[in-house]
Amino acid sequence: MNTKPSVAEAARSVLAAADPLAKVAAARQAARDWRLGRLDFAFDVAMPEEPARPATPELLPPNRMPKRGKGGSERGRVALIHALAHIEFVAIDLAFDLIGRFGAQFPRAFTDDWMKVGADEAMHFALLDRRLKQLGSHYGAMPAHAGLWEAAVATAGDAAARLAVVPMVLEARGLDVTPATIERFEAVGDHATAAILGRIFRDEIVHVRAGTRWFESLCAARRIDSRVEWRALLDRYFRGTVKPPFNDSARETAGLTRDYYESLAVSGPISL
Repeated sequence: MNTKPSVAEAARSVLAAADPLAKVAAARQAARDWRLGRLDFAFDVAMPEEPARPATPELLPPNRMPKRGKGGSERGRVALIHALAHIEFVAIDLAFDLIGRFGAQFPRAFTDDWMKVGADEAMHFALLDRRLKQLGSHYGAMPAHAGLWEAAVATAGDAAARLAVVPMVLEARGLDVTPATIERFEAVGDHATAAILGRIFRDEIVHVRAGTRWFESLCAARRIDSRVEWRALLDRYFRGTVKPPFNDSARETAGLTRDYYESLAVSGPISL
């Protein structure tokens, strides 16, 4: 009789943790247990529609989010770090929901990749949260964007759509904007934060590469053109815009070649 907990149970435990430190610990434990063979490759429990969330930060619609400036003042820098910490916090849940919701459709290597991604996101959040505390703040001290989980809700029924939207659009956008953000922190002498963002940037290239690779493998199995399918899925599922400037070099390194997105600069942003 198999007494190991399942991969799905481990993923759900991450989503069920509301406290930020508890979520980070659950993510690290799940990734470690998977790496050490302590989890059964089984998907026997469903993922929740919404992950647990702490009492703070207050989650606001995008149009109610306070302006945080460019990050030149210390207050502006703290606000920007807080916003980035929130993105990484939600990214933990996105990674483990991807495993628990869709892992049964893929070989074990898919779970290998996304366990690593989930552990990375937990580490990114922990680094940014620690930096906030060094600057006299903490995660939850300011409002945060309520819309980040919307992509997960919209794509809950389609693994290809989830991969197309989350790593190949949302994370890929981070590749476009992070280098300029690092430069802003360097310009005001905040080398500690710049170093953290540099680490995150390098890891996100790996994450986008994983998303692109598994998306292309799905399209190959379905015998459809991955570029055409990506655009069709964005038209259907993505409530946002995809527009230049693009970091072509970082995207190319991540396998997200220009033939995916260059037409967007010609035909305009996708919007619903």
